[in-house]
Amino acid sequence: MTQRGKFITVEGTEGVGKTTNLEYIRNWLQHNKIEFLSTREPGGTPLAEQLRGLLLQPRDEPVDQTAELLMVFAARAQHLNQVILPALEQGIWVLCDRFTDATYAYQGGGRQMDSGIIARLETLVQGDLRPDAVILLDVPVAVGLARAKGRGVLDRFEQEDIAFFERVRGTYRERAQGNPAYHLVDAGQALPQVQAELDKVLVQLKGRWLP
Repeated sequence: MTQRGKFITVEGTEGVGKTTNLEYIRNWLQHNKIEFLSTREPGGTPLAEQLRGLLLQPRDEPVDQTAELLMVFAARAQHLNQVILPALEQGIWVLCDRFTDATYAYQGGGRQMDSGIIARLETLVQGDLRPDAVILLDVPVAVGLARAKGRGVLDRFEQEDIAFFERVRGTYRERAQGNPAYHLVDAGQALPQVQAELDKVLVQLKGRWLP
């Protein structure tokens, strides 16, 4: 019987360096000869990527918060059933740029939506599936937003005010407290120090999960 793959998600607010550090994690997994699939949320399938475009595109029409939340979970349902679950069942590790913790942080914290509604949708869409490990890249909001603005055109979420992102970061940090699946990494350090922390996390996970 094939052992189920491990599900690792990488989370954080704008400007934490997810793109660079995801590449580091991918290289680490390849170097350690671990078969894995790299994907992202919202997205990961053609339909889910279309929904991502709808979610991120700046628009004049106000986006209803419930409509936004349902689009997030619609994309997630498609992604899970077409990509994530089949890979895990084949014993392949899945590395995902954001997952449901982002929904609690952005829609629950940032938008101040009822976390109970998010939890009910989480159970409906995911059943009992939760990430085996969540790597939370953390920087002060002002630092992250300054980095994000340096990248060019901002998407609909990146255009929110600083109070929104303070709530997002606060929710992430609250979820990390006392949760053994979470690994908090100080992403405000110089890149070599950040990646040294990532290396420690990955070595720990490999030692726990692989014989």
